[in-house]
Amino acid sequence: MFEKILVANRGEIAVRVMQTAKRLGIATVAVYSDADRAALHVRTADEAVHIGAAPVGESYLDGDRIIRAALDTGAQAIHPGYGFLSENPDFVEKVEAAGLIFIGPSSKAIRAMGLKDAAKRLMERAGVPVVPGYHGDTQALVALAAKANEIGYPVLIKARAGGGGKGMRLVSDPNAFPEALAAAQREAKAAFGDEHVLVEKYIQTPRHIEVQVFGDNHGNAVHLFERDCSAQRRHQKVIEEAPAPGMNEATRQAMTEAAVKAAKAISYSGAGTIEFIVDASEGLRPDRFWFMEMNTRLQVEHPVTEMITGIDLVEWQLRVAAGEQLPLAQEEITATGHAVEARIYAEDATRDFLPATGTLHHLKFPARVDGAALRVDAGVTAGDTISPYYDPMIAKLIVHAGSRTAALEALATALEATEVAGSTVNLGFLARLARDEDFVAANLETGLIGRKQAALTTMAPPLARHVASAVAATSQRPEAGHEADPFSGISGYGHFGAIAHRRVLQRGDETISASVTARPDGALSISVGDDERTRPIIVPRGDAGRVARWPGHVTVFERADGLTFQVPDPLQMAGDAAAGDRLSAPMPGLVKLVRAAINETVKKGQPLLVLEAMKMEHTITAPHDGVIAEIATEGAQVNDGATLVRFEE
Repeated sequence: MFEKILVANRGEIAVRVMQTAKRLGIATVAVYSDADRAALHVRTADEAVHIGAAPVGESYLDGDRIIRAALDTGAQAIHPGYGFLSENPDFVEKVEAAGLIFIGPSSKAIRAMGLKDAAKRLMERAGVPVVPGYHGDTQALVALAAKANEIGYPVLIKARAGGGGKGMRLVSDPNAFPEALAAAQREAKAAFGDEHVLVEKYIQTPRHIEVQVFGDNHGNAVHLFERDCSAQRRHQKVIEEAPAPGMNEATRQAMTEAAVKAAKAISYSGAGTIEFIVDASEGLRPDRFWFMEMNTRLQVEHPVTEMITGIDLVEWQLRVAAGEQLPLAQEEITATGHAVEARIYAEDATRDFLPATGTLHHLKFPARVDGAALRVDAGVTAGDTISPYYDPMIAKLIVHAGSRTAALEALATALEATEVAGSTVNLGFLARLARDEDFVAANLETGLIGRKQAALTTMAPPLARHVASAVAATSQRPEAGHEADPFSGISGYGHFGAIAHRRVLQRGDETISASVTARPDGALSISVGDDERTRPIIVPRGDAGRVARWPGHVTVFERADGLTFQVPDPLQMAGDAAAGDRLSAPMPGLVKLVRAAINETVKKGQPLLVLEAMKMEHTITAPHDGVIAEIATEGAQVNDGATLVRFEE
């Protein structure tokens, strides 16, 4: 076994790998960028090496610097985690040329599965069922459009490199094909450096089911059952579970056999995932699944497999890379119960899941949940910052129970007990999905979230009791260090009775006022609004409920939703800066494409420009009719809140 390894990644996967390494007595080395100097994975490792600036191209994608860090620290092997360099065959070859061991598959296996078109041709030869489509080299619009007509609409345009929904477009109308193709190619080029796409038949009632496979360097290959990842938004997984709901033994046997056959076809070594698209229109049938792609690395959702099998997949990775045989034979691998994982992201579900940034001023996970085992894989702690440079995942909540029903109830309960303040997060959306009647009933297909997006992402407006909690949190004397103003806590003293104090909060464009009176017992009597007839709400002393106060704000937690109110500085209360005559950048990003010009008259909903952030494209549209007075320059890098478009008054 290794004595020291370097983990060439960041966030929760780096922390996860280090935990297993430490349990096995293996020393760990972290690498970090300028943005990650104080990150959790740096604090977790035994040693840490700075490798460059915040942009990934200058740090986590610089294979030469990472290899140098491994050599300088005496590491014997490099674990790539997932993302970044984990599926880069050139990096694997450089690692091996430097006399180090890559904890993963061979460069040959990665190359064989790295491009979706070539992988599908290989699988066809190996006898693995493949979804109908065009996987050739031609990239001309006329040729691809003709292939799409030949396949039959709807079709899916997919980048041949990479994954995660990037470079992917669903096209139902032939007239929309040219623009969708151009967008997919641009996004693929930005995300993977390869604009090559393929075109496939879109399955109308699709489920995404994948099989965890593992191979060693002694010719052995096994599966560790399947996972269902059908709960997706924009082709990115949201909630994953194992085993797949509704799976019967005949289909499981056919699918797992095909997965192992695929692994053996490329002499695969290490952890990998064979992803299948399944036509669920008639249930799960042995003749209704097709190979999509292979991920030649550990998956984000690997914990659900670990929970049902009791196997540490990272330990298996380390043992296989060290030359050992697989610890168990196929017949020795069993599965019990049901496991579900939810990915907590810094993103705004109400704004079509736009990535968010911010400092996590408050972060609290439940310690346990009744009726299930709970696991939290986090890459951050309170006080850390979600930057625009990397994937905005905060943590994963994983539960394991005796049944799917119990697991989903435990997951929803755990999500509702989680508290995050300082950045917009998707907790409420995840909890609503975990309790959705179709999801609970296992009426699954990849379009479920899209069909129910409005209901799943709509947050109920704050009630008077929420406002009262926020007002109480800002009125009672705060804890030391949270507020410098010695007069921030109200006093109940008055010559002829308790004095009523006025408090003002803001939520979006709405200004909320309240009258606060301190009672003799220390409780606060709070009347929300300007109607004197409103019955006051009594908040006991020191008991504002589930709240988090952070600079200039207070967040009230209602189940999984965080209702955040701004606490205006009375000396700086100015008019609304966004007077409706301008559009601001919703996040830091690159102005990829400008579709309008100065002095142009535009209509409400008309696309104005394309903003690229976190490797995804976001179209900015006109909020109303108007004439453009100013618009961002194509190729400009903009910060969160920067003016993108200004309209004539």
